[in-house]
Order: sequence, then structure tokens, then C-alpha cells
Amino acid sequence: MQNLADITAIILVGGLGTRLQSVVSDRPKALARIGNRPFLTFLLDQLAAAKAREVVLCTGYMADQIHEALGKTYRSLKIIYSRESKPLGTGGALRRALPHFNSDPVLIMNGDSFVDADLTAYVNWFFEQRCEASLLLVKVPNTSRYGKVLLGANGCLSAFEEKGLNSGPGWINAGIYIMKKSLVASMPAAIAFSLEREFFPRLLSKRFYGFCSTGRFIDIGTPQSLHRAREFFGAPNPYNIKSELKETDK
Repeated sequence: MQNLADITAIILVGGLGTRLQSVVSDRPKALARIGNRPFLTFLLDQLAAAKAREVVLCTGYMADQIHEALGKTYRSLKIIYSRESKPLGTGGALRRALPHFNSDPVLIMNGDSFVDADLTAYVNWFFEQRCEASLLLVKVPNTSRYGKVLLGANGCLSAFEEKGLNSGPGWINAGIYIMKKSLVASMPAAIAFSLEREFFPRLLSKRFYGFCSTGRFIDIGTPQSLHRAREFFGAPNPYNIKSELKETDK
């Protein structure tokens, strides 16, 4: 049985959060308030519950606020910072953090989404499958906002459909990955690029698998989904965001 005690966790929190700035303009979106606490702390609590010991925060936009809010420790977690001086995208930010990785593989989380999944089960599954890389997937009733992930035989990932192309139910990337360190080392250094759009499609010929989770999923990418996050966690709504949601946000 493997837990996260010996695995470096990385959270990508450097994004600009442009779609949220109408309601959250004074802080990075990872620090958007969910009731009386920052969204990022829900991810840190999840890692601590899985017995993780260290987490690398890949910061960028308004990085000082994250450093000041969290410091060097959170509960049982040692916090390490990898700060970008210019926007590097999810891929470039991950590659920049490589010197801080103390395990192989590593677990990576997007800092603007949460899935109520068993991370210990995910890690054990990764080793059992002998994966090179994996995505944690959740099923949603409408994939048009997220893009769809298609699965082949034995859970191997076979294709990615761009967001907006098709609606209807399907599996989506829930923003939690496990990846061999060598794959991160193979990424171009000091170049901005997207994991989702530019790197993951190149891995389809490798042992790249999807872990299908039944856990509840939420993201905070838009004002409407930020409101849903507060309902998700049972927290009050300090920004007074309207609860009426478009069909694509349900």
C-alpha cells in the first residue's frame, strides 16, 4: 500500500484567472474565498489527509499573496515555492519546478479545481498499472465546457476532444495527474506551453491511462462555477454571485 508520504505533490497556482476578475480582482484565483478560507486550502487539506509531506506551489500572478498567506508550512505539509517571473502556462510552470521534485513519480494538481477522490487509491492504481502518466477523470453531464477524454482498451487514453466541439455526457480531465519525472524532464525549459493542449496529446502513444473516479468535482474558473464551489463546500457567498447558472455550467 502506497500513500503520498514519499511523493512530491505539485499545485499549479500561477494563472491569471481572467474570467474571474469581475468578482475576484484583488487576489490570485487560488485564494478566492470559499466562505472564510481560500480555495487552495481545500486542496492542501486533501493532500494532508492522504499523508503527503511536501507540496510545491507553482506561483506566478500575484505570487506574493500566496507566499504571505501560507508561509512555509500548512498542517503537516512542508511548502516549497517555484515562482515564475513571466507567464509559462501549466507546462512551463511544471517544468520550472523540476529541481524541487524529490520523488518519481510526482502528483500534480490544478489549483482551480477540486475532486473528492481517494488520492491514495489513485497512487496505488498508478503503480499497479505501471503507467508513465495518468489523468484522474470524472464523468459530467455536459462536456462542452471542458473537452472530452476518450478511453481505449484497458483504460488507456485514446484521444482528447477540444472544448466546445460536442456536448452531452462523458469523461473529463479533473485536474489531477501522476507523471514519471522523466516525462517532466523531457519538456522544453523556460518556454510557455499548456499541459492540456500541447503536452498530453503527445503522450497518447505511451502508457498513458485514465483513472475513472466517481468523486464529486468542482472548478472555480468562472463566477458561476465559483458560486457552485461555495455550495459544493457548504460555504457562504461573500461575493454575492447570482445562483442562476447557464445550462453549460450545470
